[in-house]
Amino acid sequence: MMKTERDYKVRAIHCSHQASAEEIYDRLKEITAPLDRAWEKIEKAQKIVVKANMQMRTANIRRIAGRRQELVDDDVLWASLRLLKERSEAEIVMLDTSTAPHGQRPGDDFNMKLLIDEMGIGYIEAGDPPFINYKVPGGGIMFSQYQLSAAIQEADAFVSIAKMKNHGFMGITLCLKNLFGLPPIQPFGRVRTYYHHTVRLSHVLPDLGLITQPCLNIIDGLTGQARCEWGGEGRICDTLIAGDHVIATDSCGSYLMGTDPHLDWPTPPFRRDRSPVAVAAEHGFGTTNMDEIDFVADGCSAPVAEFDSQEAPPAEQIRQLRYTASQQAIFYRDNRDKLLDQYADQYIFLQDEEVVWHGEEAGQAGAVDSISKGKPDKALWLKLADPTEAEGEHLSVYESVLAG
Repeated sequence: MMKTERDYKVRAIHCSHQASAEEIYDRLKEITAPLDRAWEKIEKAQKIVVKANMQMRTANIRRIAGRRQELVDDDVLWASLRLLKERSEAEIVMLDTSTAPHGQRPGDDFNMKLLIDEMGIGYIEAGDPPFINYKVPGGGIMFSQYQLSAAIQEADAFVSIAKMKNHGFMGITLCLKNLFGLPPIQPFGRVRTYYHHTVRLSHVLPDLGLITQPCLNIIDGLTGQARCEWGGEGRICDTLIAGDHVIATDSCGSYLMGTDPHLDWPTPPFRRDRSPVAVAAEHGFGTTNMDEIDFVADGCSAPVAEFDSQEAPPAEQIRQLRYTASQQAIFYRDNRDKLLDQYADQYIFLQDEEVVWHGEEAGQAGAVDSISKGKPDKALWLKLADPTEAEGEHLSVYESVLAG
């Protein structure tokens, strides 16, 4: 019986963190060569948009054994862009959102600027206009639409390049979590905490994957970081990974980090919230089933290093925060008309079925502890009281939490 081709293809290879740039390029070329579906799309493209885990001021970059610890390494990005330029005549642009306020962007201090300038690659600040409202294919998992950079619409092929790391809230951050660098922050978009919120973020990330549909996904595992995404413990992993689907690639990346991709909250490393990869697969976007992935690992085996997320509050406290956040969402739904009468077009923080803060800019609310009324087990839930409900939040997600 002939073997049928699987829907997803991922390759991994051992590559020393001490390898030269040329050696890294050769290894990356080897593992991306079998990704026929990815290259078919890339070779037809007129414009390729690349989102890499890279945005940080130069002075803040941390390293281990000479390699970037928290961001995609220079040599991995160079090798990735070189491959794209060799396989396509398309215009290539890098896209990322700075966490610095508008008007205080890194500018010439942007840490990858010299590299991409030398390669003739453009850069677009995803946090600055122009923007487009993108409807999520299939109606969305958390929201029906998102306001994102207009450059995404112009892409014929989208590429995600990520670092191998743990994440304090999502457990693991790879090519899917890398896409969280796309939504703009205020004054043009939401504050980070709007999407990076109890229950929401695990469902927002698959939505961003559905919008961008990365056809080539690369994980820099030469070095990595355990415990959390920023300020964690450096790891030497000596691994490169590439795949043609973001969820399948992250599933294989998780596996090589020592985590069964089927795992979900509250099993470590998913101590604080659900696994976004598991949520995506649950909704029919990709798979966490390794048997459904054409996966080959050359010279590397799991785990490539010791990884786990940092310790969290007790599982019961997390459960209570998830539950009470969901209660506030349903309270908002059931009392929406009354709340809109008072707070239309404002952000509101709900806690214990009460508006504890409201204002036109959520960033002005200050620290959560200052408005939580001394109730650590009662979640604050942030919502834009929009009469049109343009974002189309699916409150059924919260109903599922309440239903256990």
